Amino acid sequence: MTSITVKEIIDGLKLEIVAGHEGIFRKVFNPALVKPGIELAGMLEFYENDRIQIIGSKEAAFFHSLDLEVQEERVKAIFEKDAPAFIFTKNVDVPELFVHYGDVYNIPILKSFYKTTSLFSELYSFLQAALAERTSMHGVLLDINGVGVLITGKSGLGKSEVALELIRRGYMLVADDIVEIYQVEKGMLVGEAPDVLKKYLEIRGVGIVNVVYLYGVKSYRQKKRISLIVELQKWDEEVEDYDRLGLKTDKRKIFDTYVSFAALPITEARNSATLVEAAAFDFKSKNLGYNSAVEFNLQLNDQIKRNRENHNEED
Repeated sequence: MTSITVKEIIDGLKLEIVAGHEGIFRKVFNPALVKPGIELAGMLEFYENDRIQIIGSKEAAFFHSLDLEVQEERVKAIFEKDAPAFIFTKNVDVPELFVHYGDVYNIPILKSFYKTTSLFSELYSFLQAALAERTSMHGVLLDINGVGVLITGKSGLGKSEVALELIRRGYMLVADDIVEIYQVEKGMLVGEAPDVLKKYLEIRGVGIVNVVYLYGVKSYRQKKRISLIVELQKWDEEVEDYDRLGLKTDKRKIFDTYVSFAALPITEARNSATLVEAAAFDFKSKNLGYNSAVEFNLQLNDQIKRNRENHNEED
């Protein structure tokens, strides 16, 4: 089962450790978050103790409204349930009781510089990405005019060289060689590079290059939603079913998500980078409601119909 330590969360969101330092290597398995409001009210029957606990201004205000004896009783009861960590939001001071029991039970008490809504959003996205099921694919992932394009194909077809040309044209590299993919939710896949390969591109004959150093920060982004898979294929004269019009809709399945797929046969005479760029632009235009192939097919059918009508009139 995928997990992440509290320390990784602290580092990722730049959280301050207030108490419970010895518990920072506790593991978190659930990306969901909870605010323990009803638990502070004494209702512990449905306490979701496998989740990180967020305490914002409302929970803090309710806590301070309780008698000191009740505060002690409720906080101790919550800590006995052994939650992974407690995070206090920007405008909330951490009560001494939480500091005390954080050290007693070795449960990290953390302080965020985010307000409650922003903390929920940032932390949930962080946990969801970290805890999602992952797979890896051999290829290159690029952001081409807002479209996440995963370029695949057999070794030696020039995927990295295509990527280099597209980066030179102003598009962004996400990952080269190994693309780590996780599913945020059904229908949304995100790709990124392994930590050791971030920002790097391998060019045969040149070696490993850092695209940020060569082309600036605009040439790289850390992660991107995958919208299109383009497979480079060596042109085969014996294959007769290459799609000439673009009317076919092909997809590939990764986890529970189907991703648009295009196969591009390449030769020495074809500019592979331009072909990938065109595939990305065509995908984007289809998403915006315009399909060149459908428009052409309609015009062609209309012309055939008119030709038949003229032929019948002549007869």
